[in-house]
Amino acid sequence: MSSSRRPNLLFILADQWRSSAFGCLGQDPVSTPSLDHLAADSVMLTNAVSNYPVCSPYRAMLMSGQYPFRNGVPLNINSLTAPLGVGLRPDANCWSDMLHAEGYYLGYVGKWHLDPPTAEDAIHGEGVREGCVWDAYTPSGRRHGFDFWYSHGCCDDHLRPHYWVGDAPREAPTTIDAWSPEHETDVALDFLRSAGRRSRDQDVPFALTMSYNPPHQPFDTVPSRYLDKYRHLAPEELLVRPNVQDESGAAATIAAQYFAAMTGVDEQIGRLLSALDDEGLADETIVVFTSDHGMQLGSHGLMYKNVWYDESLLVPFLLRWPGRIPARSDDLLLSAPDVAPTLLGLLGAAVPDEMQGRNLADALRGKAVDRPDRAVYLRPAGGFEDTSEDTRGLRTHDRTLVVQRAADGTERVQLFDLVQDPYQREDVAAQRPDEVASLTAALREELARCNDPWV
Repeated sequence: MSSSRRPNLLFILADQWRSSAFGCLGQDPVSTPSLDHLAADSVMLTNAVSNYPVCSPYRAMLMSGQYPFRNGVPLNINSLTAPLGVGLRPDANCWSDMLHAEGYYLGYVGKWHLDPPTAEDAIHGEGVREGCVWDAYTPSGRRHGFDFWYSHGCCDDHLRPHYWVGDAPREAPTTIDAWSPEHETDVALDFLRSAGRRSRDQDVPFALTMSYNPPHQPFDTVPSRYLDKYRHLAPEELLVRPNVQDESGAAATIAAQYFAAMTGVDEQIGRLLSALDDEGLADETIVVFTSDHGMQLGSHGLMYKNVWYDESLLVPFLLRWPGRIPARSDDLLLSAPDVAPTLLGLLGAAVPDEMQGRNLADALRGKAVDRPDRAVYLRPAGGFEDTSEDTRGLRTHDRTLVVQRAADGTERVQLFDLVQDPYQREDVAAQRPDEVASLTAALREELARCNDPWV
């Protein structure tokens, strides 16, 4: 690749994939040969943080480079929060808007979950579960620069997915009888081939976002050819983290399905990486693999996410750029809003002043720069979970501070020492008041920078 040619971007997002779930790490008992191969050639960030570990708020931070109280998504998006005005601001200058303005050809395949359901979405009945509507049509004016569109809002039928394709109207989605990651990869491969030709022949770089919904629930919608690798394993072989509390055994059943979906998605990622090789695009394409949040899977007696424990808070983050980014493991503390300005920095594009995240491109290049030493955790009161406590936290390399504020203003503070207690099983706040005071001051400083009304 010549020094003057702009790199392409393949950004792969897998929903609810926790940071420990790589075969090469030897932590979760999961088989991920494609991602293991990618990791060997990438910078692997071991402290990538989902500051608000639930789908819509993370995705809005990822796209906009802004924290939730500026980008318009302080709660997960569904028909219960839509009347509150929750949704990614159409006028937000996302990283995709900036690349589109600089001549990139952009594609989006898979889950979006950044627009509020309307009455029309409710009528069409897609993505209805748990008493509300989750799925939503995204009009062309809210697609933030993406030219190629093959997406749904939030619908979890992995074996019979639907998509709005191009200019198709709300009432005309395309429904497919196939496992969604496999079908979406077929679509993405066609995009890569055509965009690759455009890149070579017309010198037009591309950026493709591949947004898989699995391994997100429903967990039982995974092809048996992947589940066969795990169904014979005993609970103690599946749930290996020492902080697991699993009285009923439900977590073990889900774990087999969860890891099976990961192995299936990993196979699809292998197809994408092979296509880059076959098309001669690998050396001129930045590849990113990450997730919107993790999953507890029985740790601390919890199943899902949206808590401050590392099983939910930490996400995988691999970035490969052959010859430009040295492969290594790096403890860079990356927050979700940092991703957008960092991508723009790597791609040589302008970073809007309104982005609150940090451009950490030089840190990824291995240069000596100021590196973040803290990241916030956010869980506002209200939303789908009807949370009464307004919770904030601070994650550093070696501590986790959590402050839960009740409706009457009283606060409960917890502190975990990640060096002595990496599985966050002992609250030491009462024994370390000076640390609590120092970290609470740092938390308030960070929240003020994020325009968070909590302060």
